[in-house]
Amino acid sequence: METLSLGIIAWIIIGGLAGWIAGKIKDSSQGFFGNIIVGIVGGVLGGWLLSIIGFDVASGGFWFSLLTAVLGSVILLSLLNAIKK
Repeated sequence: METLSLGIIAWIIIGGLAGWIAGKIKDSSQGFFGNIIVGIVGGVLGGWLLSIIGFDVASGGFWFSLLTAVLGSVILLSLLNAIKK
């Protein structure tokens, strides 16, 4: 159970960091909890997109996970901004 909890906590931290970085890239701040949500959803989106084109996302480590989450978060923020307009 501790490993699962640590994994969830790590993904929340990575998600928050990725959401914050994506917000800076897209000049769009979603607030503290919004950044975490955008980062986590963006991480799932980025992982899914990279797995479609053949990348082994699961074995990439921290930096690859962060890059994947940032990529997905930037895509997600772009989609959200397009919908708002």
